[in-house]
Amino acid sequence: MNNLCNKATLEAIPSLSNKESDLIQKVAQTYPMKVTEYYLGLIREPGDPIYKQCIPSEEELSDPTGQSDPLQEDQHSPVPRLHHRYPDRVLLVVTNNCAIYCRFCTRKRNISDKTTAITDTELARVVEYLNDHQEVHDVLISGGDPFSLPLNRLEKIISAIRALPHIDFIRIGTRIPCVDPEQVTKEFCAMLKKYHPLYINVQFNSPEEITPRSQQACAMLADAGIQLGNQSVLLRGVNDTPEVIKKLVRKLLGMRVKPYYLFIADMVKGTGHFRTTVETGLGIIRSIQGWMSGMATPQLVIDLENGGGKVPLSPCNVIEKQDGKYTFRNFENKLYEYIEHQPSQTRS
Repeated sequence: MNNLCNKATLEAIPSLSNKESDLIQKVAQTYPMKVTEYYLGLIREPGDPIYKQCIPSEEELSDPTGQSDPLQEDQHSPVPRLHHRYPDRVLLVVTNNCAIYCRFCTRKRNISDKTTAITDTELARVVEYLNDHQEVHDVLISGGDPFSLPLNRLEKIISAIRALPHIDFIRIGTRIPCVDPEQVTKEFCAMLKKYHPLYINVQFNSPEEITPRSQQACAMLADAGIQLGNQSVLLRGVNDTPEVIKKLVRKLLGMRVKPYYLFIADMVKGTGHFRTTVETGLGIIRSIQGWMSGMATPQLVIDLENGGGKVPLSPCNVIEKQDGKYTFRNFENKLYEYIEHQPSQTRS
């Protein structure tokens, strides 16, 4: 069950004071709150990593920074529901409904108590657009959360996209395995299995979100032949230390989920209290590279304001370059040289 901001929901939060309850309700009037009973049950105390991700904070109302649509998604929307920012791929927003309303959501502007989902007319226009754009080979189905749609409705959308011969693969972004894992059923996985190649990106931001139930949900998807990736958001006070991210990526790999992206939080209005410095993210990547398997290292990414798109960030290990000689700093902070040898020219 999904709970909006009501008395029963707030009473389920351990050790919540009356003052905190009043503040939550005040914020929820501007930025609505919604959380599943399952995810609510993971909260140990106010202010813990689970609480911060799903419970409104008064800091949302006092954020002096950010924009409602910093990525300018709406400006790259040739037809309703579709965003075409990159040459070979598109983003298809099929619903504004989610199992929970994450407080740091990129599409915070779309969150409301009114659920809207893609209509048959809108889907037909999307298919028509894609038919006219053979350069598109990758469709990312997102929202909201696509897995919040009824099973037959989600299948209709996937089937319509899969019928296009130039679409090589489909990706789906979802938090359902993390925040409402009971929704991942055998019937659900059997439907998805029909539409390979299909990739699913989940979002676990804290190791405390990985439970036997969320592990089972991911296992069922993996057993259906679906490759799983994880897209975490770097959140101040939630996962902004090397120790937390190391624990998270280790647990992810243990349940067959590849750490894919670690996002610097977007410049969304009302989310400033979550943002970290770029150097915090780089420091976390440094702590993983070399010290853990390369499989455990996500790509640090910043999605630039004003529609600049995603830019990968990596710690710079090149200390000096001169006349084909490079000096590198390795994961142990030791210096090593690498000399380029040009191939010899063969005389005719």
